[in-house]
This record gives sequence, C-alpha cells and structure tokens, in this order.
Amino acid sequence: MKRAATLIIVLGVFLAMTAIVIFRSIGGEEAGEGGWGGSAVPVAAYEVGAHEFADIVEALGTARANETVTVTARVSDTISVVNFDSGQRVAEGDILVELTETEEAADLAEARATQREARRELDRVEDLIDRGIAPRQRLDEANAAVERAAARVNSIEARLADRIVRAPFAGMVGLREVSVGSLVRPGDPIITLDDTSTIKLDFSVPERFLAALEPGISIAARTSAYPDEIFVGEIAQISSRIDPVTRTVTVRAEIDNESGHLRPGQLMTIEIRRDIRNTPAVPGSAITRYLDESFVFVIGERDGGQFVQQRVVELGQRDGNLVEITDGLSPGDMIVAEGVHRVRSQMPVTVTETRSAPASQGATTSAIPSSNLTSQP
Repeated sequence: MKRAATLIIVLGVFLAMTAIVIFRSIGGEEAGEGGWGGSAVPVAAYEVGAHEFADIVEALGTARANETVTVTARVSDTISVVNFDSGQRVAEGDILVELTETEEAADLAEARATQREARRELDRVEDLIDRGIAPRQRLDEANAAVERAAARVNSIEARLADRIVRAPFAGMVGLREVSVGSLVRPGDPIITLDDTSTIKLDFSVPERFLAALEPGISIAARTSAYPDEIFVGEIAQISSRIDPVTRTVTVRAEIDNESGHLRPGQLMTIEIRRDIRNTPAVPGSAITRYLDESFVFVIGERDGGQFVQQRVVELGQRDGNLVEITDGLSPGDMIVAEGVHRVRSQMPVTVTETRSAPASQGATTSAIPSSNLTSQP
C-alpha cells in the first residue's frame, strides 16, 4: 500500500508539472504572435548606414621608374670632374661628369684662330674687289676658307660636348661607380638615373578578368616598406597580347610618387577597385539564415511599444564585420544587432542600446580570391 501511494503521489506531481509547462508554452506562443501580454525582450539595436564597397581584383606587381637610364660616355678618356653624389637629385641638363679635354681644347683654340684669319682675309679681298683690283675668283676662295674654318670649329666643339656628360632628364642618381681619374670607354656605366616622380606598376592578371579592365580604373597598392600607407593610382595601359603560356595579360598602372617613398624594383600588392558603391551594411551578428534565405529583425513601433518583424534580405560582400545588403533594407532602418536568437517575428522588444554605422574607410574586401591570381615577380 505504501508503495502504491508513493507512486500515485509522484504521478500526480509529474502531471501537475506537465500541465504548467504546457500552459506556459501556449501563453508564450500567444504573446509571440502579436500578444502584447508577454514581457518585452531586451535587445541591442543597430541603425543601418551606407558603407563603401567595391569589386576588387588582387595581384602582385613590380614598381618601375617613369624614366630610367644608365648614363655612359661617348668617348674614351679619363674623368677630370665629378659633379654629383650618390642618391642626389639632379635637374635636366645638369653636368654629371667631365672628361679630360686638353687636346680638344688646344685644337679648338687653333681652329678658332684659323677662323679669325680666314675672316680677315675675306674682308681684305672684299675691299680689293670693291676697288677693282682683285678678281671675283679671289672672293669665292676667301668665302670657302671661312666656311671650312667654321666647320672645323663646329666639329671640335661637338667633340668637346661629348666629353661633358649631362643628365638627360630630372631624377635621382644611384650609387656612384666612378671617380676622378677613372678611365671610361663608350658603354661603360657611369651612373644610373631614375625619374621616380611617377611610378609605373606592372602586374599580371588572368585573362578571364580582361573584360573588367580598362584604362582609368582606380587601383590601390601597398608595400611592406610602408605597411600602413596606401598608394592610389590608376590603370594607364593594358598589353595588346595575352601570354600564351601563363594565360595572363600585363597591366601597367601609374602612381604619383610625390612623397618619394616608392623605389623602382619594389614588390607591391595591388587591388583593382571596380564598381565602387555606397550601399546599406549591417553587422554579421544581426543576420540569421534558414536554408537558402537570410533574415534580419527590423524594429518597428505599434501601440506605443516596439516590436520586431522578420525580413528577408539579399547579401553582398563583406568588409570586416559589416555585410553588404543589396536588397531588403535602407539606410536609417533599425534592426536587432544582438539578441536575435531570443526574438521571433512580431515579438515585443525593449531597446537597451542603439549603435550606428562606423565611418566608411573604403572597400577592403576582395570579391575575387587572390589565390586565383597569378603574381609577377
């Protein structure tokens, strides 16, 4: 009897607890379906704002100078004067080195003396002809002598000019490889000269992205030497041929290098930015997914209180914690940012915190994985 009574008591307690659970469940569903009889759920709200996104292709490229040349001598002789230091900036036409010109200088002095004598002889002949003493033939011979003397002077001056090596354009010289007294021959390197005011950035892109490339498209480049600095430029030229081995096309971009931070030969990471746009963005924590659809809970007002409504949205790119919304939301909408697992559509809520979109820093998300791109050494 005692065992039977115990079993009856336990069964009664179990049935009572089951009834309480069922009652609470039914009451909760009624409140969730529009019932404002339940208590409001506290949530953190987020005000939808516009954020900058872009389709980005990533690649690796090599920086090159706008103009570059290895300065050499045109004649063989020793260096008498060096007018530059390593790493110095020079202007177009500046004298870099001067070669020994003793013999040419003497020849020039002789040629100019001969030219002066020929000019004086011409003057005498013209005077004699005016007086009717000398024949016209003497005048022709005197003019020819003056012309020959002038030609010889010009020839020697040209040879002297070859012994003065000038900068063909403005830029920065490299490391000095010669000294006073060094013997140089035609073709021997004296110094390298680079115009780095503009950097040409060459890189390769797979041919499947060719339709997305055109001159004028903006690019952003980084280098390990200045990891926190972004160098902005634009595509200048696209090669007319596709490499039949790698199936890539070479693209050249130009970057203004007024700061002088970039040097020829640097390896740079390039992002080609296309379709730059400002679209609504929300935190990833505000998005829920079911099967192939994505949802957010939009906060609205009704009967003096706040409630949430589930809304289907279309997702785009991701930039850090922010996800692009291509359809379903507009800037200014209020959504549930945290606590989405505790709410259901039409449920009353209480906003405990309101957050806003951070200032847009530009798109940094790659729509095309870099692993699909071919890098250029």
